[in-house]
Amino acid sequence: MPKHTLTTESGAPVADNQNSATAGVGGPLLLQDQHLLEKLARFNRERIPERVVHARGSGAYGHFEVTDDVTGFTHADFLSEIGRRTEVFVRFSTVADSLGGADAVRDPRGFALKFYTAEGNYDLVGNNTPVFFIKDPLKFPDFIHSQKRDPFTGVTEPDNVWDFWAHSPEATHQITWLFGDRGIPASYRHMNGYGSHTYQWTNAEGEAFFVKYHFKTNQGVRCLSAEQAAEQVGADANSHQRDLVHAIERGVKPSWTLHVQIMPAADAAEYRFNPFDLTKVWPHSDYPLQRVGRLVLDRNPDNVFAEVEQAAFSPNNFVPGIGPSPDKMLQGRLFAYADAHRYRLGVNHTQLPVNAPKATEAANYGRDGLHATHGGARYDRYAKNYEPNSYGGPAETGRPLSAPLAVTGWTGTHAAAEHVKDDDFFQAGELYRLMSPEERSRLVANIAGSLSQVTRDDVVEKNLAHFHAADTEYGTRVAEAVRALRED
Repeated sequence: MPKHTLTTESGAPVADNQNSATAGVGGPLLLQDQHLLEKLARFNRERIPERVVHARGSGAYGHFEVTDDVTGFTHADFLSEIGRRTEVFVRFSTVADSLGGADAVRDPRGFALKFYTAEGNYDLVGNNTPVFFIKDPLKFPDFIHSQKRDPFTGVTEPDNVWDFWAHSPEATHQITWLFGDRGIPASYRHMNGYGSHTYQWTNAEGEAFFVKYHFKTNQGVRCLSAEQAAEQVGADANSHQRDLVHAIERGVKPSWTLHVQIMPAADAAEYRFNPFDLTKVWPHSDYPLQRVGRLVLDRNPDNVFAEVEQAAFSPNNFVPGIGPSPDKMLQGRLFAYADAHRYRLGVNHTQLPVNAPKATEAANYGRDGLHATHGGARYDRYAKNYEPNSYGGPAETGRPLSAPLAVTGWTGTHAAAEHVKDDDFFQAGELYRLMSPEERSRLVANIAGSLSQVTRDDVVEKNLAHFHAADTEYGTRVAEAVRALRED
């Protein structure tokens, strides 16, 4: 016997789920068959707009536990004491491909966390690389267009990919990461995560610090070669999703140790390069890693669509003690992420269980809109829907979440302030020189394999000039490898 009775959306029992109602035996279908019409109409509406980027993703729940005292740097409540645990939801993803894409591809990986803190949800949106391809959000739509399927051929075109990079020398550092040994993680469990952007922490005394987040995998970093990845994609396009689900089901609890780099706010203006440039890292010799806590994943979602596909992360979801920096890419994302979710999921997407606060309750004066399940202020059935009011509704605290950022007046230019060593290539060269001879050979082969497919010689030459500018040997070896492949 079935455990439950099958019902319609309204809860009425369904008598027959195998045959549509007809006008006589074998006759045409009847418009009065509400169950048939409801099933077909709902089926037509099951898909929602796909994420423009990070479409292909996996997720899990867990907790973050503080292991070290950081109260000298931030008054964020969830970081306030050693042993404090906060529930989290984490979503991993590829960046460029569609929802139906394969997991084991050469692409950065999204590493997004939602901390369900007692002061509201805190979202940290990063990648598995500490840098990115561009430093200004104005270039982001064009960058993604160049990486996506060509509107004419319908496939990703090396011509488009490398042409954009030829005109974006700041991408050289990230390209060196992407085509190196860490370009294809073996699984989501075996990669590091980075906040990538620079953020601000503020302590109880109002002192400001700039920070970078580093989540170091406790499983060890494991990656795939291009050949191994091709085999993996052919055998199981969903390899990373399957690995994460099965690992947690077996009782394996993937974990990461969080470290941060901390820069006193006063250091930023005189640092040798722009510390808010997303295409650069802070050398650990200048700002060493300081341990904060441990992230553990221990529960799979019950429904991938409801919880992973509808999970909405936005870097403007801050909590007291944590705020933004002048990082231009971060500033652009403060708007873009939330706006994308309002388009995909509706203005009330924060009321979905995966996105709603868990350790506190949202109380505001937002109302109505598609899929509203409640008003913003649920404390009283007679609540007013405006502020200020005389009826005890939610009120402002008067205390900013973070310290104000230093700003300057309009100078007639959009350019960032100059630092002594604002250069697009030197860190790419440093990364290349850190590699072993074997790693360098694989990096050169990976880049040449892609760049050699470009049909325009000028685009090839512009990209080769970037690698030469990073390191003479680097550029020479890539040029020779590309030439050899094109002659074949």
